[in-house]
Amino acid sequence: MELKDASLLREQALIDGVWTDADSEEVFPVINPATSATICTVPRMGANEARRAVESARAAQAGWRATTARGRSAVLRRWHELMLANIDDLALLLTTEQGKPLAEARGEVAYAASFLEWFAEEGKRVAGDVLQTPASDKRLLVVKEPVGVCAAITPWNFPLAMITRKAGPALAAGCAMVIKPAEDTPLSALALALLAERAGVPAGVLSVITGDARAIGEELTANPIVRKLSFTGSTEVGRILMRQSADTIKKLSLELGGNAPFIVFDDADLDAAVEGAIVSKYRNAGQTCVCTNRLYVHDKIYDAFTEKLVAAVAKLNVGHGIEPGVLQGPLINDDAVAKVESHIADAVGKGARVVAGGKRHRLGGTFFEPTVLADVTSSMLVAKEETFGPLAPLFRFYDDEEVIAMANDTEFGLASYFFSRDIGRIWRVAEALEYGMVGINTGLISNEVAPFGGMKQSGLGREGSRYGIDDYLEVKYLCMGGVDR
Repeated sequence: MELKDASLLREQALIDGVWTDADSEEVFPVINPATSATICTVPRMGANEARRAVESARAAQAGWRATTARGRSAVLRRWHELMLANIDDLALLLTTEQGKPLAEARGEVAYAASFLEWFAEEGKRVAGDVLQTPASDKRLLVVKEPVGVCAAITPWNFPLAMITRKAGPALAAGCAMVIKPAEDTPLSALALALLAERAGVPAGVLSVITGDARAIGEELTANPIVRKLSFTGSTEVGRILMRQSADTIKKLSLELGGNAPFIVFDDADLDAAVEGAIVSKYRNAGQTCVCTNRLYVHDKIYDAFTEKLVAAVAKLNVGHGIEPGVLQGPLINDDAVAKVESHIADAVGKGARVVAGGKRHRLGGTFFEPTVLADVTSSMLVAKEETFGPLAPLFRFYDDEEVIAMANDTEFGLASYFFSRDIGRIWRVAEALEYGMVGINTGLISNEVAPFGGMKQSGLGREGSRYGIDDYLEVKYLCMGGVDR
């Protein structure tokens, strides 16, 4: 891996403005999922280092809060500009440690940077209220203040964007933040921290610690200095973090698991629906939290859609993400491959047919063929569990009420998609789907201006958009008496 700026490859964590090793001097390897080669090592930190990072954030909090919104905005904008100036290196780092194709990695860099630009402006728009008073001797005001020290635990599938979508609003609101990135992809987070330093983020305002997820997570959730925790990951881990945060009554933002339905009605534009399915299902090798997990296709068009989707899947070039023309990289690790294989075996054992792919790719390792299953039913694991891989199961349905019930038959409620050209149906279905986000005639819904988040057991709160900064603010009411004297 040859970077234009070799200093972006960091092998130490950042605490209170100092690049440092673990107290134990232990390290763990960062693996390239495409080659299984070790890229480098990073510190295996634990509770002690996490505690120091939190304490440094508290020490830095007052000064950062006192910085004007305009001043904080200028720092965030410089951070945004530095990300775009280093887009090639950041993309190469991302592809090397995570596996997604280089074009997708470049897209994530731009997407991640957009949150810094967005919240650089939103921070200047945080405003309070003057309320109508019920008494002539009083004046009532509402102000908004930063919640205080925040912690973020981020995933491996979008290791840049999931940091800036949290750190952007936190820093814009006047909060300091401690970040624990996923063990699989710490290098993107550390490079991002270096650029934050160069942009002028003060020491202690942003720390990035790598290492033991359990030990660090327990410290971040138990430490009363941390007023807010933001987590993106599985619902299972989200439940654990909620329980651990209960004793200190932390403010929580949780973006958890999904089981996204993708509905194709009989009046849909089939070519557009196939294009949407490819984007929604196979982007990042199917490893996105808003990834289509269940495709429901009307009986009248089931065979035609299946044929078109299989043809489109055959054009997906699988390979090492740095190679030209590659559209699907490897899965992140062996466990991810095993889950895809288990879902295929379960479905086939219960009557489904493999109509495309269905096995490990000839490249070996964690590469897997883009797969399509036909004749899938609700009794199969793919109907209930999030696959998180390049597997598209096709269910058949016969009417609107049936498919809405099928789509909502899950404890998750993050993203959903459907294709139709009937305006009445569009409104009815959009309102009936129990999901925080609904893509209508599109398979790509994420951007910085829209609120990202789910219903039911897919999480709490919203990220991005003008709503995204609210979770990093406290509302304070001021009652001023005696103003008539």
